[in-house]
Amino acid sequence: MSSEPAPAAWRAAVARPVGRLAFALLYRCRTVGAANVPRRGPVVLVANHTGFLDGALVLALAPRPSHFLVLDRTFAGFLGRLLHWTGQIPLDQRTGDRRALGQALEVLARGGVVGIFPEGGRGRGDLENAGKGAAWLALRSGAAVVPVACLGTRATGALASSWPRLRSRLVVDAAPPVPLDVPAGLPGRAALELATERLRVAHAEHVRAAADRHGLPLPTDVPPDLLD
Repeated sequence: MSSEPAPAAWRAAVARPVGRLAFALLYRCRTVGAANVPRRGPVVLVANHTGFLDGALVLALAPRPSHFLVLDRTFAGFLGRLLHWTGQIPLDQRTGDRRALGQALEVLARGGVVGIFPEGGRGRGDLENAGKGAAWLALRSGAAVVPVACLGTRATGALASSWPRLRSRLVVDAAPPVPLDVPAGLPGRAALELATERLRVAHAEHVRAAADRHGLPLPTDVPPDLLD
């Protein structure tokens, strides 16, 4: 599907301990449910998205190195070079980007981990809506799909580009994999829609429960700098 090779596995492997150290110095971080992420084989991590640091936080605290699908417009300047160096995959949301999906499938085919924000951008992080990309990747590859609650990265009223206060609590909480089995004989589009909704509901329930359990409520607003 993609004529461009997927990022090398070593990039994410090297970036993870560096990220862990940086977050440990700046924040009070906690990983919960690491045992729910299969230790071997292909995995799709689906994370809710409220703040600027979500991707970096999950990448650093996840129990396995991962390659996240990141909006292509983010790959500019120093941040773009950093994303490239750490093995992240640029995604053009406007076209569906078969190239990016092909690279993600290649990562999964070699038994790696792909991360995706199904909401498509920063917002309330409550999974009211979710795209089909994660379910599509899972159905095509047979990968386990693990919902992740990313908590503490943005407070209500803060800008989408803001960072949380230093030494504040940040939590990455992984749920058990969600089975996306669909009835045999169901047409492809219907199967994808069913799997997507099944994953969205399970993910939303996990995020809501994790926010209550850790005392880290989701922001109640859309980031003010994203409003029309």
